[in-house]
Amino acid sequence: MDTKELLKKVRKIEIKTRRLSDHIFGGEYHSTFKGRGMTFSEVRQYQFGDDVRSIDWNVTARYNEPFVKVFEEERELTMMLLVDVSGSEFFGTTNQFKKELITEISATLAFSAMQNNDKVGLILFAEEVELFIPPKKGKSHVLRIIRELLEFKPNTSGTNLGEALKFLTNVMKKKAIVFVLSDFIADDYDNTLRIVGNKHDVTGIRVYDEKEKAIPNLGVVQMLDPETGDVRLVNTKSKKVRMDYAKYHRNKVDYFTDSFAKSGSGIIHCRVDESYVRKLLGYFKQRG
Repeated sequence: MDTKELLKKVRKIEIKTRRLSDHIFGGEYHSTFKGRGMTFSEVRQYQFGDDVRSIDWNVTARYNEPFVKVFEEERELTMMLLVDVSGSEFFGTTNQFKKELITEISATLAFSAMQNNDKVGLILFAEEVELFIPPKKGKSHVLRIIRELLEFKPNTSGTNLGEALKFLTNVMKKKAIVFVLSDFIADDYDNTLRIVGNKHDVTGIRVYDEKEKAIPNLGVVQMLDPETGDVRLVNTKSKKVRMDYAKYHRNKVDYFTDSFAKSGSGIIHCRVDESYVRKLLGYFKQRG
């Protein structure tokens, strides 16, 4: 992808996702993810309806009229996006690849955080952590994240979510809002996820294609595993082959759901041909 085409794609995603984050998600994001607490702001005269528990008795005694303490939310937060860039994300049978939807959702979340003056960081992972962009504020930083999501070419094609979660615990010492975006066709990450979930506010967004659930009866066909590069002939006429694959896929989804639920993390399922806007809004409202 040349520079001109890349900038055009970045701009297209910015216009679409920025509009969503400005008009829809900004307020929902703010109410869902609270700051670290309340900090003292100022003292002002008591007004009808103020909570008497907020009266500053020292100032009240000094001026012989009631004054109250005013507190404001300590708002600044850090969002980390853990994005799967393994080979299986380059799959899609309807409107787009899973990778493209993951990029849109990530951009929307990043602009929502930016609108609330929060920092945003990015970890791209496949079999290993491929790229780490430390959290920062500002539009130019968010646009850099979008460029990487669009253009980055991983060195590996498999999936190791456990390794990415371990990396997160090493680089993020303070509590962060963590969104993990993947199809979650992965194993052996439940223990690490439990550790991460105890420290951070974690949400798993599973992006999937409906056609992944089962193999149709197409006879003997040549199939490519995008994560290993293996090519083999598969007899899809065989009922056992089709049932074994459906069970394999169902086990992966169940493992994702169970692992995130047990770690106290949030869960969103988003199909490539449906509105992620509705899914995110529903999740934010439920949590808020």
